[in-house]
Amino acid sequence: MEVQSDNFAGTGRRKRAIARVRIALGQGVILINQKPADEYFGRQSLLQIIRQPLEVTQTSSRFDVSVKAEGGGIAGQAGAVRHGIARALIEMDESLRPALKKSGLLTRDPREKESKKYGRKRARKRFQFSKR
Repeated sequence: MEVQSDNFAGTGRRKRAIARVRIALGQGVILINQKPADEYFGRQSLLQIIRQPLEVTQTSSRFDVSVKAEGGGIAGQAGAVRHGIARALIEMDESLRPALKKSGLLTRDPREKESKKYGRKRARKRFQFSKR
């Protein structure tokens, strides 16, 4: 592993959420908006999502991760954090790319909320049809 500096950054996006991620050598502490990850993301499933890139590359206990997450909801932010961590790991070591790519962690999830249409309640919902 060729580690030049001590700080690596990556930006992750998912839905309307953006996460600016910094990784540095450390003990495996993950801070999101200055809070521990398990406190910020209450659900176990979201914690599993954000740890995915570190587990795929077997680097969970080697790096401290600090994140500034904004926009969207907590599920979108968790996806953005995962994307950001994967990008930061690649910036640190290009040889991790194949493993992350194979797991699909480098692809930005393109699904967005469809915009509301005029004359309708939501994007696709019609008003109730009345025959009489």
